[in-house]
Amino acid sequence: MGPHPAVAAIRLAVRRVLHDLLTEHHTNTTPHAPARATSGTPSGAPSVAGAQLVPTPPTAVPPAAVSVDVRLGVSARAGVAHPGSAAHERPLVLVACSGGADSMALASALAFEAPKLGVRAGGITVDHGLQPGSDLRAEEVALRLRELGLDPVESVAVTVGRDGGPEAAARDARYGALDDALQRHGGTAVLLGHTRDDQAETVLLGLARGSGIRSLSGMAAVSGADGRYRRPFLGLDRQTARKACMVQSLPVWDDPHNADPAYTRSRLRHEGLPALEKALGKGVVEALARTAQLSRDDADALDTWARQAEASVRDAAGLLECAKLYALPPAVRRRILRRAAIEAGAPAGSLFARHIEEVDRLITGWRGQGAINLPGRVVAQRQGGRLVIRQG
Repeated sequence: MGPHPAVAAIRLAVRRVLHDLLTEHHTNTTPHAPARATSGTPSGAPSVAGAQLVPTPPTAVPPAAVSVDVRLGVSARAGVAHPGSAAHERPLVLVACSGGADSMALASALAFEAPKLGVRAGGITVDHGLQPGSDLRAEEVALRLRELGLDPVESVAVTVGRDGGPEAAARDARYGALDDALQRHGGTAVLLGHTRDDQAETVLLGLARGSGIRSLSGMAAVSGADGRYRRPFLGLDRQTARKACMVQSLPVWDDPHNADPAYTRSRLRHEGLPALEKALGKGVVEALARTAQLSRDDADALDTWARQAEASVRDAAGLLECAKLYALPPAVRRRILRRAAIEAGAPAGSLFARHIEEVDRLITGWRGQGAINLPGRVVAQRQGGRLVIRQG
């Protein structure tokens, strides 16, 4: 008799991602193989089903100013392979685990599937220090990961800043710690336990902010520099992960912050989405997740168009020609303007739609207006039919 359907589902999702990683690892370690896409170009993003590769631009993770205190267990110290050893030749995949149902289900599936495919599997849990006893909780999670057979395993403490609000600051600190752990151990990728429910929430948050189609595309199955972050569960609902933990008798910790109405995502999860389902009927989560994938496909196509069109709207000196920009569709033109602003030094995370709209008016609504100030002390102004974007 096979495993419970929920357990089978999570294992299949992880197996597909591991197959993708092994294929990439083989390609990258084969002499004269084509180079893998870097953070400056679209990286290959496997679909959730793992059936095909869909190009997606990398997701920029703002560097976090974090103070890291690494508490290594015996298995973590023993798990660092030396160059030339047999273990060193096999790719290492880490799972980011908070101890919640989603990430514990992910850790259990990785521990089961990785040995069968010749992949080394480890785990990392991040202590944000935002709750009393969080250090003890992190050590408990690390112990559970070791009991699953993962090696190396780390518990990492970070100091969360204040930039962007508590949720964004915690996220930045967490990703900074994960990046450091991946580099420290020479890992290939980090698996994240985001589910279809998380994807639906992300789409709604983007919609509420009035963001563009890229924001509505939610989280990518593959993101980060060199595609280091993988999300196997974007096609699975949260209940499947919880059921998988229950039938495997895996202890689960429910973070009280996830039920705290002080946090926007928590209010959306416990009030917003249930209200939508009550008004519109079941299937809202699935529809929003589908919207994310469709939006991502469209955004990828428009990004490609913009990259190809950019050279044709610059003069011999590399300046943007306003007349040629005006002839482009707005969605393409604004992407070119955004790229130009970022290249000039505007932080991507601080560059919002309203900024780009103001710059766009220098093209479409020129009335002799002055320069537009952008984040990062970047200035955009129109000069003699050219658009000049530079730090001023």
